[in-house]
Amino acid sequence: MMQWLLDPLNYAFVRNALFVCTIAGGLCGLLGVYVTLKGMSYIGHGLSHAIFGGAAICAAVGLNFFVGAGIWGLASGLAVARVTRRRTIGADAAIGVITTASFAFGIALLGLYARVKQSIEATLFGSVLGISAEDLIVIVAVTAVTLVVIIAFYRPLLFTTFDTDVAEVSGVHTARIEAILMLLLCGAILASMRVLGVTLIAAALVIPPVTARMLTTSFNRMLWLSSAIGAFAGLIGMYLSYHLDISSGATIVLVNFAAFAVVYAATSPARIRRRSRAFEQRERA
Repeated sequence: MMQWLLDPLNYAFVRNALFVCTIAGGLCGLLGVYVTLKGMSYIGHGLSHAIFGGAAICAAVGLNFFVGAGIWGLASGLAVARVTRRRTIGADAAIGVITTASFAFGIALLGLYARVKQSIEATLFGSVLGISAEDLIVIVAVTAVTLVVIIAFYRPLLFTTFDTDVAEVSGVHTARIEAILMLLLCGAILASMRVLGVTLIAAALVIPPVTARMLTTSFNRMLWLSSAIGAFAGLIGMYLSYHLDISSGATIVLVNFAAFAVVYAATSPARIRRRSRAFEQRERA
């Protein structure tokens, strides 16, 4: 067992990957709480596809990946929020229209420019081999900023997550809070994409908070539980990826699913429903 744990640490790139996967898993688990409770689980999938379009453009014109893809992803996220606030189009439909168009644009560029294909293949599926010192700095910076913002705006984020209308009446600037949340989400997706890949990042945002919600009726505990589950899945998933020689993104998602399956199997449907009702009543009070 000790050999299984220590052997990967002999290689610098694996140590970097273990660190990034753990932090990225915890970060996605933390922000995933807000995403799932707002009923926008599809937003992680959608924004990752939108950022992929921005990454393709960056590769085509030679711009920095994080700057170009980040701006493109944020613009897409704000566009989704703006369309959704009009209430004539649902959030899921707005996400589908805007983000899939961006993804299609990226796919089109793949066919037109060979260098685009070479540059962003890892972005689609995730690759620990592509982790650099820049990735380490970005994931640490994004995580630090996210923690500071969530602590500073804890109550407004909580109110906006559970009931936007009531929050607005209570004096919360909901449009600004939603824009802040979208900015944090874009940063998390951008920082995690090279590890998890476009196709799997939504699972890292959704599964940990869903699992955490089955374990607690407290929003505060749900935040740290979801973060811990995500970080654990990132760490163990990376170890499995190294020893089994398979995609890091896939193993992280499978570990997340295994945790969900264990908790679901150990929790009766009646208890899940009771905790769900108690959770909603407690946080709306």
